[in-house]
Amino acid sequence: MDANRLHNAEPDSSGVDLLGMARRHWWLVLVLVLVGLAGAMQFTGLQTKVYESSTSVLVSPIGNGQDANSTSGRTKGDINLDNEAQLVASTTVATDAAALMRSTVPPDTLAASVRVEVPPNTTFLVITFSASTAEQAQAGSHAFAEAYLRNREESAKADVAGRIAILNDKINQLNTGLTQINTRLAALKQTDPNRPNLESQRSTATAQINTLAGQLNQLLTTTVSAGKITRDADLPGSPVKPNRLLNLASGGMVGLLLGVGAAMLRERLDQRIRRPSDLPRRVDMGVLAAVPSRVKPRLDDVFAPFGAGGRIFNRLRNEVLASIPAPAGGDARVALAGQVVVVAGASRGAASTVVAANLAAAFARTGAETVLVCAHLPDSMVDTASVNRMLGVRAVPGLSDVLAGRFSLSSATQRAPRHPNLSVVTTGGTASAGGLLQSQALRDTLATLRERAAYVVVEAPSTATSADAQSLAALADAAIVAVELRRTRNTEIGDAADQLRRVGTPLLGAVVLPKLASPRSSDEREETPAAPIMADDMTTVLEKIPAKEPEKEDEPKRIRTTPQTPAANKAKSVPPPSRPARATISVTRISADAPSENGADKRR
Repeated sequence: MDANRLHNAEPDSSGVDLLGMARRHWWLVLVLVLVGLAGAMQFTGLQTKVYESSTSVLVSPIGNGQDANSTSGRTKGDINLDNEAQLVASTTVATDAAALMRSTVPPDTLAASVRVEVPPNTTFLVITFSASTAEQAQAGSHAFAEAYLRNREESAKADVAGRIAILNDKINQLNTGLTQINTRLAALKQTDPNRPNLESQRSTATAQINTLAGQLNQLLTTTVSAGKITRDADLPGSPVKPNRLLNLASGGMVGLLLGVGAAMLRERLDQRIRRPSDLPRRVDMGVLAAVPSRVKPRLDDVFAPFGAGGRIFNRLRNEVLASIPAPAGGDARVALAGQVVVVAGASRGAASTVVAANLAAAFARTGAETVLVCAHLPDSMVDTASVNRMLGVRAVPGLSDVLAGRFSLSSATQRAPRHPNLSVVTTGGTASAGGLLQSQALRDTLATLRERAAYVVVEAPSTATSADAQSLAALADAAIVAVELRRTRNTEIGDAADQLRRVGTPLLGAVVLPKLASPRSSDEREETPAAPIMADDMTTVLEKIPAKEPEKEDEPKRIRTTPQTPAANKAKSVPPPSRPARATISVTRISADAPSENGADKRR
């Protein structure tokens, strides 16, 4: 079975989970979207307002007053509407429009504010004028329509006048020729052979004169109609620019794109592990178990067996049993019996404490003898979790005292009162025990525990603070890395994996915990039993205890810290002192070889 297989982890994907990143960094995306909207509002307020008004003009053919035939297209009928559209924006029309508007703006500037559209399959022109005020937009649109129609009408009238003049000239020429023909005919005899020819010329000239006269009469009676306004310009009620809705939508979209980009950048630059699926993707480590954020780790006790947390560690126990290969034809439980499992934290904190205590309790619930060995000195005196508080045992004596030769292993082994089949060896109080985790005494201690217990769970120091975890892993049969979300960095996990794998110990995977609660205030800690004992003070006390006094073999030993305040020595109550009280330690000695059955001297 692969020891690095995933448990409740999302499969790695070659693509980018944009939705997931946006959900994890929603506040960053929201801030940038709001910034984009604010910028759009600011840009909208700075833009100049622009009003538009439109006038529809029906363009008619010159001379007949009828609508043009537009079925052949806007450029193939009697009127070329594209040319007419260009005529509307010409300088000549703009000059006439400026005169109608009584405007001092140059004609070219006015022409730049005109937009002409030609609806399909029609002989209409839609003249739109843009201005900074609604009144100017209305006046400009109407003025350009009027100027265009006047210009076209004047052009039509000039064309008709020219044609009339041409017809008059032709008629005058024909009348002159006809007069000459009549004069010659009057001088000829009836039998003159030239008479028929002259009569024929007279008839032709007369016919041409009649035709031209008819055309002239038609031109003289024709009403010139250049077109008409079908829909006059109205007063716009709101500006077309700036478009507030469009600007807000654009600003929000730009903010969203920037937010997603910032989320991607922050995701790439963020080295912290924020979800269990980051482990196989970033450091190539399987997840044995993941405690969801809704299940808050208990810092004063282990998880209840049938609660959500207890079920997770029961499954973790099964994962550990299944991850260590059993001998051929054997059982995995038999293979694990008498072996040692090391739990090391990848970063500072109490993650390894929570995992080791709950895993040991899960092993003990199977009915097998289990020992929890604490080799992890708390990173601070106000650490969020301690085995003493979680399992209800004394802080001393412990492993460091055994390795230093001050106490025997039997006297340092305490029974967890609330967990049958579980014994605990605490860290101890010997502060000058540096290097003891690499000594032969530790090997002998673990060998003895292998013989006494079925399962030995060792809470190792963090791999980020010392090399003791690597030394302990070299003496163990399997290793587990405890990862605290939003605190542990992927580089720390990679370093932990390298340290544990280099000593040849099988690395089963990682147990992921949500971020643990912050340390409580000093007032709350004063009311909490089993407060940690300062290592230097405890070393001084232990150095004054004789190794063995046979004459007082049956006298019980009790180590108790009792805070003494000035108020306790007075009959009357006085306000508490401003400086914290100093703890005094009273010690009653017993034999160093006397075993401790339960060791649950938990202060109430």
